[in-house]
Amino acid sequence: MIDRYTRPEMRLLWSDETRFRCWLEVEATASEVLADAGIVPREAAKAIRERGTFSVERIREIERQTRHDVIAFTTNVAENVGPEARWLHFGLTSTDIVDTAQALQLKQASERILAGLQALAGVLRRRAVEFARTPTIGRTHGVHAEPTTFGMKLLLWYSECLRNITRFTAAAEDMRVGKLSGAVGSYGTITPALEEEICRRLGLQVAPISTQVLQRDRHAAYVSALALIASSLDKIATEVRHLQRTEVREAEEFFNPQQKGSSAMPHKRNPITAENICGLARVMRANAQVAFEDVALWHERDISHSSAERVILPDQTTLADYLLTKATDLIDRLLVYPARMRRNLDLTGGLVFSGQLLLDLAEAGMSREDAYRTVQTLAMKAWTEDLVFRDLVLSDPEIMARLSSERVARAFNVDRRLENVPAIFERVLGEPLPA
Repeated sequence: MIDRYTRPEMRLLWSDETRFRCWLEVEATASEVLADAGIVPREAAKAIRERGTFSVERIREIERQTRHDVIAFTTNVAENVGPEARWLHFGLTSTDIVDTAQALQLKQASERILAGLQALAGVLRRRAVEFARTPTIGRTHGVHAEPTTFGMKLLLWYSECLRNITRFTAAAEDMRVGKLSGAVGSYGTITPALEEEICRRLGLQVAPISTQVLQRDRHAAYVSALALIASSLDKIATEVRHLQRTEVREAEEFFNPQQKGSSAMPHKRNPITAENICGLARVMRANAQVAFEDVALWHERDISHSSAERVILPDQTTLADYLLTKATDLIDRLLVYPARMRRNLDLTGGLVFSGQLLLDLAEAGMSREDAYRTVQTLAMKAWTEDLVFRDLVLSDPEIMARLSSERVARAFNVDRRLENVPAIFERVLGEPLPA
């Protein structure tokens, strides 16, 4: 992972130092549980716990000869433990250590990511309430449709963020498992009961059944949940980029007075944070495809997944942590322009109220087909000739024979189209919208 995209805490979590420390914790805990069961001498377990240390450089030196990282690790630890090291790694296979320790790392990473999701949800909720009653134009196909509020846009993202929290929590819990079932998962040395106790002390659940490795559908679901979070952030950032377009300019990223937008054009204020989010979300979705490819392994296991996971798991968790931080800051400091929203809403001279006018004419006795034809004819005239739709309606004898001027005014009332917004907020937030 490129350092500029990495929060220091997450980078340290995926360092060799942390990885080997997690391996050592699994080894020491297993020795203690086996000592309690009378399988390993208690003095040996004590020595492994107290004198079990390692040097990253020494492990790398040994691995250059052994071409096996776990053997290099246990060899270095044994050098420090002394004679009792013959009980180190007793009855275990490499992946008992690697997969169980990886679960410890992912548990810590998940706690950080979940905190980031909750922080984003809090900011989205606060700003949704802030702009709950701020009218803006809703768009379909990029074209003006009907009025909505800017708070509704934020509320939609908040609701999606809650679903991401639910999905990610389930995926993270599914990854909070260890296995110490031996070379092919048949518990040749360690019993299921001992495995359960080792994992319990490590704060992990036990996989009910495994081969030599934990099955990678768990990892695929986890990486996919993170990719889905990235897609939600991509969605938010894409909308901000559109809203910041010069022709729209209803909202924009915070722009520091010392910030520069272009080396050639001093006037530029570019949505660089949103563009970074969109770009890196593509990387996270690509990582999900790699995780899917890791599910199918030869027979009980091969190591085709291992090399890939050394890239995608640190990358995916680190990028998720980074992008959640960037997205939270983006929304927290987003510059919002209600006056510009109202100006854009009024840009078409009332065309966006054509649907309400259609319903009012039908309610007044005109057939729906005739009402649609009448309204569309005026709407297309206003569109192509750049006229004010409302003026055309007020001068149309067929419409005015059905509707009073007061009723026409009501058809063009933006508050009427938004009167159910508080009910939507109450349904999503679980409490009434503040007055």
